[in-house]
This record gives sequence, structure tokens and C-alpha cells, in this order.
Amino acid sequence: MLESVGVEPPDEEAYRALLSAPGCDVAELANRLGRDEPDLTATVGRLEKLGLLTTTADDPVRLLPTRPDVAVDALVAVRRAELDRVRAEARVMLSELAAQEQHRPENLVEVIVGQEAIAARFAQLLNGTQDQLLVLDRPPYASRPGDSDPKVRGLLGDGVVVHGIYSPDSLDIPGGVDEAYSAADAGETSRIHPQVPMKLAAFDRKIALLPLAVDQLVDSALVVHPCALLDALIEMFWLLWDQAVPVVPTAKADPTDARLMTLLAAGFKDDAIARQLALSSRTVGRRVAELMETLGARTRFQAGIHAQRRHLLED
Repeated sequence: MLESVGVEPPDEEAYRALLSAPGCDVAELANRLGRDEPDLTATVGRLEKLGLLTTTADDPVRLLPTRPDVAVDALVAVRRAELDRVRAEARVMLSELAAQEQHRPENLVEVIVGQEAIAARFAQLLNGTQDQLLVLDRPPYASRPGDSDPKVRGLLGDGVVVHGIYSPDSLDIPGGVDEAYSAADAGETSRIHPQVPMKLAAFDRKIALLPLAVDQLVDSALVVHPCALLDALIEMFWLLWDQAVPVVPTAKADPTDARLMTLLAAGFKDDAIARQLALSSRTVGRRVAELMETLGARTRFQAGIHAQRRHLLED
């Protein structure tokens, strides 16, 4: 189990045996394991260097195992630091890549085939995101919409700014509205647009991932590197953002009213709103009529826009 943090199997076996007999000496431990004493002396030295045991000044020397939770946490921290150094070195190596090589036409767009390969590339790009993530969210999905949520929440915890635009179809699937509001409560800045043209994820304005086909679930995607196409995709995102309606974190407004106004502006019908809010269609219709009268709106969409402009819907 500990090989992944630098402990060889024979050394781990000795450590586990020592946990059952703390305070024994090298000869006693060698006898327990059926190993030669000189061989075990080398094992003890490696375990001590890794922080898995300490030795006393007694004669003979006694072996005291370090608590597993403390010892393993320290080894994991060391390994994580090593991996971070490797990642930093990879970025240095990338910067050394000749500028003309990076901008050769064949290097500007990657084609990825296979859902597993796409998921792995997406996870890789998420892990490398440091400042900003832009997402256009709409069905169909290759996997459950909530599968990537923990990774995105991790980015929010690391201070990355996440902007998401949801399509009405993405909210109409079971649990879709709850996922959107949960993300808003976690710190994502979210909006809803009635016509999201495609799925898209843009990472730090440096790279984007999007499917080859817009309305079909296919096993292929594009990765776009810095070029005019990437600039156009990001500009499209912000144009849609300006037209979209905010998803209000439930901590900032009455949850039912906030959701009703947001869904109204997104183009949901009464039956769909009633289903999302667990209300009757009659109750929703009456509440919508009251809102339209209060806001002086002649259409349902206009009511949602008026609510936004009057700061009833705020990011």
C-alpha cells in the first residue's frame, strides 16, 4: 500500500510488524520476519530516513514506530511537493518550446477521440487552471452533469474565478436546477441563457475544449490553443454573458422567488417552473401574474429582465 509514497514492500512489511511489537530490537524484529539481521538493519535505516520509525539510545537499540497517520501524511506531503515540482518543470519546458513551433497551424487545434480520452483531457485542463474557467453548459452529456462538480468546487476553493452559463435544457433534467443553485452558493458566478449554442470550457483564456458536433453525443472533441478561433470563442461567451440572467445564490434572496424569476427569464413555462419548484401550476401562474403587475411587464420574459434590471436578480 505504501509503495506509491516511496516505501518498498519489504520495508513496509517490517514497519507493519513493528506496529505489532513496538520497542523490539533489530534481532527480535528479524526473528519475527524470518530475515537476516544485516538485511533488516538496512531496512531499519531506510524506515528511519522516511520517518516511519525512531531509535532509542538503549543497548540494544529499541525501534519505535511512528503513528501511521502522522507518518503517511508526511510522506504524502513530500510526494505532493515532488509532483508540484515536476509540474512546474513541465511549464518551464513548455516555455522553452520555440514560438514558431507553438504557432504552427497543425499545433493550434487537437482532435480527441473517445469519451475516456476527452474526460482525461478535461480533467488535465481543469487541474492546470489557475485564474479563470468559463463554461457553456448544455446537454447532451457524455456522463452525469454532476461528475465534474467536485473538481470545479476545488477550483473555487483555490481562488479560481468560475463563470458558467446554463441552457434551459441543462436545468430541465432531474436535479439540474439544484446543481446550478448549489454551484452558485459555492461561489460560481452563474447565469442562464435561453439559447446556449454549444458546450464549451475555456481555461485561463489560453485553451478551450468543445465537442465536434453541437447536438449529438459523439466521441470526439476539439482542443483549441491560442489563435483567432480561441479569441472568437471567448468573445462569444462574453456576448452571451451580457444577455443572460443571473442565477441568484440562495443566501442573497428568498429561494423560491429567486428561482421563479430566474426560470421565468430563461423562458420556462408554468408547468416546468411548477415542477422545478414543487408548486402547483395554478400557484405559479398566480405568482407570475403578481410579478408581472408589480414589475410593470407585459411579457413573461420582460418580467425576468425587469427583475434583473431592478437588481432583484444579482450576481
